[in-house]
Amino acid sequence: MKAERGFTLLEMIVATVILAVAIVGLLSGISTAMRNAARLTTYDRVVQLAQLRMNELLVDSRLPRDTVVEGPFDPALTGGAEAGWRARLAQFEMPPNPFPGAIALQRIELEIWWMSGRERRTFTLDAYRPQALKPQDLQPVGP
Repeated sequence: MKAERGFTLLEMIVATVILAVAIVGLLSGISTAMRNAARLTTYDRVVQLAQLRMNELLVDSRLPRDTVVEGPFDPALTGGAEAGWRARLAQFEMPPNPFPGAIALQRIELEIWWMSGRERRTFTLDAYRPQALKPQDLQPVGP
C-alpha cells in the first residue's frame, strides 16, 4: 500500500482554530493600542492648553486676587471637544515685615477641564510668581 501524503480534515480544523485565536488576540491588542493612543493624544493636547493658559495668566497683571476666573477654550484648539479653564490667584507668601515695594509670592492654581464622552475630566496646574506689594495689597482681604 502506498503512504498517503497531505493533511487530514482534523489537522486542517485544528490549524484553522489556532490561526483564528491568534488573529482575534492580535486584533484585540491593536484595538487597545488605538484607544490608548487616542486617550494620550487628548491628554497631550490638554497639557499644552494648560501650559499656554498658565503662561498667559503669569504675565497678566490685571488678574484679580482671591477671585475665580474662568472661560472656555476655542473648539479649534481642542480638536472639537468641549473644554474650559478655571483659575484663582492667591497671595502665597508675604515677607516678615511687609511694606509697599517689598516682594511677595503669589500662587496661581489653574484647572483645565474637558469632556471625554459623558465624563468630565480635569487637569490641575500650579505656578508661582513674584509681585511687588502695593499699599492696597497690605489691606486685609474679605470679612
